[in-house]
Amino acid sequence: MGSPIIRYEAGQTAYPFEAMTNGGDATVFSASFFPISNAAGFESVVAPYGLMTGGAITPHTDANKVTVAALTASMAGAATADASGVVAVAAAAVTITRAATNVSKVNSITVDATGALAAVAGTDGATTAFSEVRGAAGGPPFIPVGSIEIGQVRTVTSASAVVTTGQIYAVPGLHVERSDYPVYALNYATGEVTFAAALQTIHTGNVPKKVYIKGATPMFAPIPQTADWVPAESTYSITSTDTYDGPVGSAASSLGQASFTAMLKDGITDSFLAQRGKTIWVEFRPDRDKTMPKQLTQGVLGVSRTFPAGGGNFSAACTLTPNVQTVDVSA
Repeated sequence: MGSPIIRYEAGQTAYPFEAMTNGGDATVFSASFFPISNAAGFESVVAPYGLMTGGAITPHTDANKVTVAALTASMAGAATADASGVVAVAAAAVTITRAATNVSKVNSITVDATGALAAVAGTDGATTAFSEVRGAAGGPPFIPVGSIEIGQVRTVTSASAVVTTGQIYAVPGLHVERSDYPVYALNYATGEVTFAAALQTIHTGNVPKKVYIKGATPMFAPIPQTADWVPAESTYSITSTDTYDGPVGSAASSLGQASFTAMLKDGITDSFLAQRGKTIWVEFRPDRDKTMPKQLTQGVLGVSRTFPAGGGNFSAACTLTPNVQTVDVSA
């Protein structure tokens, strides 16, 4: 068995925007690369498809049309997206389709995969009642994959007429796909994005909108002559309040720093010292000859150096101040 080793994030490998993989529940999406760096200049960008700014829908003066205000949308991967994955769409009029008879009809107003405004017509209803079921008669249509929905127009007459304000629906999460809804959290260790609620499966094939990510993975280099690795872990404590019926306790947890010590060459030119005060990954392997198991900790590197007199070894007490505790990786 090899001796333990501590390695630090000495560089990064950048990855361009890629579509994340839906785990099957429309809630957890995975990147192909991980762990994900948060080093300055290499911060990840999570880009769920959806409306960002503008896009207000209002009645048009012409019959069977609505006016859509200029907008920006998060649509990385679209042909017209810029380097940040943003598509800019100019204001324009969009023509809707009415039902063949006086029954319910829903038109979804969308930005399509080319970055153009488009109306997608639903199926005519059997009555004037609307359905909220995607693809059902009288309900909103499924949206093509790669498009985003920015609103709906609901009519109950076949006769050509000016669209009214009351026929326009634009509630986020119901009729509008926004890039910032629902909120999400990125797990830097696993490369997974978890949304607070499942994304609407309103696209063709009953699938959710696309979620893109770009970022970087760490390139690790060894820190020579290290010892005393301590992972960042949560500790728990209890406090109690006396009552007439006896004490009532409450639990609390706190996250500690990871730490290790390192012998220094001269305490100035040692390569890992350049990462002081920066957010980096540190990897600990109990056996340097095996890639697994290992521990990964992401945090701000702190270094306290000691230069003893009389020929003693220069050393550094190092800490990592994390946002989450150390991750054990076994496979």
